[in-house]
This record gives sequence, structure tokens and C-alpha cells, in this order.
Amino acid sequence: MSTVESQPQTQAHPASTRSIPLGYDKRLMVTAGRTSMELGGKIAEKLGVDLTDAGLKTFANGEVYCKYQDSIRGADLFIIQSTCTNEAEGLTANDALMELMCMIDAAVGASAHRVIAVTPWYGYSRQDKKSAPREPITARLVARMLEAAGIDRLLTMDLHAGQVQGFFQKPVDHMTALPFLSQYVGDQLGDPSDLCIISPDAGRVKLTRKFAQMVGAPYALLEKERPAQQVAEIGYVIGADKVKGRKAVIVDDMIDTGGTLAAGAQTVLDAGASEVFAVATHGLFSGGAYETLSKSPLAGILVTDTVPLRDGAPPDLIRVLSCADILSDSVRRIFTDDSVSEIFAGENQLF
Repeated sequence: MSTVESQPQTQAHPASTRSIPLGYDKRLMVTAGRTSMELGGKIAEKLGVDLTDAGLKTFANGEVYCKYQDSIRGADLFIIQSTCTNEAEGLTANDALMELMCMIDAAVGASAHRVIAVTPWYGYSRQDKKSAPREPITARLVARMLEAAGIDRLLTMDLHAGQVQGFFQKPVDHMTALPFLSQYVGDQLGDPSDLCIISPDAGRVKLTRKFAQMVGAPYALLEKERPAQQVAEIGYVIGADKVKGRKAVIVDDMIDTGGTLAAGAQTVLDAGASEVFAVATHGLFSGGAYETLSKSPLAGILVTDTVPLRDGAPPDLIRVLSCADILSDSVRRIFTDDSVSEIFAGENQLF
């Protein structure tokens, strides 16, 4: 009787065993650095979550420490931190940047699924090119540092120059405050035919034109020259005929020491404007800015809360609108992989 060796039988496995059909519930978590704790709280509240405590503190020798108090494993963590000075917390812009780096590194090491840096004010954004030999391009350096620390994405608002986005290899979501700033100006300052929107220099013309279109008013341009860093010389108003007898609104991305803005306001007033106002997304108000602007001919200044106001802001001159609505909507859309540009109907590219 012959013996037939049995051959191993190869059974086809059902398709369902080739993968594990486990449900995966994404988690959204929000934390904030000490320069943006108030804004972070507003964003978290609008998203319906509590801020995750990052356990931030500064050692006696000035080093920053971070330890998340909750598990962030597998979560999409949004870290809200403008890299700016916060005198109330005793932080400089460099402290804020280093704190952000520590928070990113801690999140990566704690196995967060995605780490998204939300920097409403992107520090060093003015150093976006070499204006003279032997200068650094520090905006690019900050981008490299953020990516080296481990971010998966950046969410920011009204960059000083749109090309800063090109310094990143990771996705950048660039938001703008212009829609609600222009709406406020239109609602508060009356008939658009009585307004004229002013660009502070040639580099802001495209932004100013967009703002003017939103308000429905004409625009003009200040001729300006920069002989040195943080020094500006205002020449004259290009389009002065549009300014005479109207309320003028100078629109910029930021206000720092206020000297250039004060000089520009006087130039516009000399050109025949009835009143001069200023609008900017970022109110840094460094050094003696409050005193300088209080003595200027400006009738009012409108900024957002991307940067916390220092104590002593003149309440009758400076008004702050919150950008929490736009940022919270952006965070929600990034988390759910929806279109961010739909917030502005695709009109957030202003540069």
C-alpha cells in the first residue's frame, strides 16, 4: 500500500484578518504658553475644552521648564504662544520662543499624534531678508528651529511678509484679522465716502487696497524711507487729494514703538485729513510707545489680542478686538481636516 505524504494546506485568510478594524477617536487638546494664556483660554472655551496645563515655570537661573500635567499621547495638541514680550509674566520675546520650543519637544516626547504651533504673532518676522551685508535672516532661523523641535504644522496670523511661509517645509495656515477689523472700521467710523485708507509704505499697498475694498473707501500711500533699523522718515502723502476733509485710517500689520505711526499721522493730518485713526493686527507697543502715541494726533488705535497689552495702555486711545473666533475656527478645521481657507471664502492671501 503506497503512502501519500500529506501536504500542508494553505488556507485563505478572510480579508478582515489582514488588518485590525479598531475605531480611532481623534482627540483635540489645547495648551498655552505664558505669553498667550488669556488668548489661549478664550480659544479653548470656544472649542469647548479646558486648557491643558503645561506646568511651565522659570528656574532661578532663567531656564524654562515644562511638564504636561495630563496625558497627551495620541492627541492633536495645539500649542498657543505668541513669541513676544509679556512683562506681567517677566518674559522677553526670546524667553517666549524658548518656552515654545520646550513645549513642542515635551509634546513630541510624550507621543502626541500631531503638534501644531499656534503663533498669532510670529516673532522675528521683520527679519525676513538681508537688508545689509552680514545680517541674519532670523525669520527663517525661527522656522528651522520650530521644525527641528518637531512641529507638524504652524498656524499664524498676518505675517509681516507673506514669503515667510516659504521658510517652512511643514504646512503653514496663514490667517488674517482684516475682515473683522475692516468691519469694525466700517461700522464705527460712518459713511465710507467720508473715509480714506492709508498705506504706511509701499510694501503695504496690496494689503491696504484689500482693506479699502472691504470698507468701500479710497486709499492713499505714505512715502517713507528707512535709513536705519527702527528709524523711518515720512515724506509726503501720495494721493493727497483723496485725504482732504476725510477721516484717514492708517492700516499696518503691527505697531511697535509708535514713532513712525505718530509721524505718519501728523503727515496725513497736514495733508488735510479731518481725523486720523490707526488699525493694526499686532499691538507690540514697545518701550515708550504709549507716551509717544498719546502725544500724537491720532484719534484712536485699533488692534487685536495676538499680543497682550502691557499695563498702562491709554484706554481712551487704544481698543482691542479679540481674534479668538478666527483662531478657534481655524483650530477646529485643522483638527477635522476641513478647509481652512473657507473661513475667508479663499480670500486670506492678502500679499
